[in-house]
Amino acid sequence: MNLLLRGIVGSTAYGLAGPRSDVDRLGVYAAPTLDFARLDPVTDREWTIVRHDPSDVTLHEAGKFCRLARGGNPTVTEAMWLPAELYEVRTELGDELIAIRSAFLCAERVRLAYLGYVEKQRVRFVNKTESGPEHRARTEKHARHILRLLDQGLGLYATGRLEVRLDDPDRYVEFGRRAAADPAVLDTALAGARERFAAVRSPLPDEPDEAAIQAWLLRVRRANLPAETVGAVETVGAVETVGAVETVGRAHRRRPVRDH
Repeated sequence: MNLLLRGIVGSTAYGLAGPRSDVDRLGVYAAPTLDFARLDPVTDREWTIVRHDPSDVTLHEAGKFCRLARGGNPTVTEAMWLPAELYEVRTELGDELIAIRSAFLCAERVRLAYLGYVEKQRVRFVNKTESGPEHRARTEKHARHILRLLDQGLGLYATGRLEVRLDDPDRYVEFGRRAAADPAVLDTALAGARERFAAVRSPLPDEPDEAAIQAWLLRVRRANLPAETVGAVETVGAVETVGAVETVGRAHRRRPVRDH
């Protein structure tokens, strides 16, 4: 597997990890370019690799990662904004991906992605029916991550930058306790976030910079052609040929993307 970028995400990255917290990793890999020209194409779901031993690792193929990030997916967006010390694998193409991270952003998709995701999480939160100490701990964790998403989403929407590391982790821990005891606390936070989003004039563009994203993806595809194919590509025109291969792959995978 050609791993391009991998880093530690989740509670460890936010500064919310406790003694029992898992260490989560998220990364980007590149599949062989000719896989996209197969008679039986691989589905978008199959372009994600998930492992749970010895730690939780999720790896998205470069094309799928780009589609998720372009759609504003908070989890994959985070992977491009980590503090430097949390990256475990950074190749040249991985560094290039970090360098164009702002190209994936646009105001409306960021707003919809973060607020929309929190709205769904709120429904799950208020409909929980379990009880007991373990349920209470999960509920507190759920609530503090909802507040984190609201704050990080608003910060990204207002400044164009995603701050992954939280300035005041204790604030989120305390919020989790209060929301677990009284779900109305969560509704108050959500209502306030909606108002703040509405009041901000975002510096983000109206649309992602798809030309920059596509140019990076074409470099990935060209780098993962067999050596003999690269020679032929150089003869007839690299960009056009690799672009055609990528187009073939996309044509067989026109479906909504989902995070895993």
